[in-house]
Amino acid sequence: MEDVKIADIFNTLDASVLLHLAFIVGIAVLCIMLIQKILPWLGGQLHDQRRHYVLALVPLLRLVIVVGAFLLSLPLIIEPSLQNMVALLGTLGLALGFALKDYVSSLIAGIVATAERPYRSGDWIEIDGVYGEVTHVGLRTVQIISPDDTLYHIPHLKIWNELISNANNGTPRLQTVADFYLDSCHDGAIARHILYDVALSSAYVAHREPIQVILEEKPWGTHYQLKAYPVDPQQQFRFRSDLNIRGRAVLVSQGFKFASAAWATASE
Repeated sequence: MEDVKIADIFNTLDASVLLHLAFIVGIAVLCIMLIQKILPWLGGQLHDQRRHYVLALVPLLRLVIVVGAFLLSLPLIIEPSLQNMVALLGTLGLALGFALKDYVSSLIAGIVATAERPYRSGDWIEIDGVYGEVTHVGLRTVQIISPDDTLYHIPHLKIWNELISNANNGTPRLQTVADFYLDSCHDGAIARHILYDVALSSAYVAHREPIQVILEEKPWGTHYQLKAYPVDPQQQFRFRSDLNIRGRAVLVSQGFKFASAAWATASE
């Protein structure tokens, strides 16, 4: 096989070719913009798991459009022969391997994330200590809005070596936990019944989901965890606050004493 110079594999880019390329890029950009507008709007009209399925289509269709535009543009830029493709791909692979290692790794991880779906738009996830709602899954990064309204752009390459927790995993079910620390001298059965009723009577609780009261004895007292599900994952923080405020008020009114913070700190 004859040696091929990189400069010789490209076609002449005359006005007709440039116009064709501009048309392909313009159509691709327009399609991506329409998808990013229409599908989130459509997802907002739906409920339950259907909303997450529609939102998950956004990064997948965007990837399909980008790959399609690239494949349509490639024959216009180079002569699609075996020699040219081997020379071009070899040169690009070498350059990308040294200069864009992390960037390419994030792109590949983005493709893997699109296929395996460890997170989707609408999921509540934690990556590298950052917890929030996924608002956008791009080709290179995933965008997360934290509870304090901070937007984070996290590269997909985190999926290679970071622990990723997903609180609702594409569903409207997201468990919320409220903690209570009581002095050991009390009737545990009554305390569990009180906390169960507090969750059951909340305006935010999803009545079809289970409610659990878990307790664990500590040297400084008893640790109660009230576990329940809000109607919508967006309500998780209001739900937890409601459980804590009303749960504490009812326990105090029934004569329960809370554990000393000094004992809890000393035992840790």
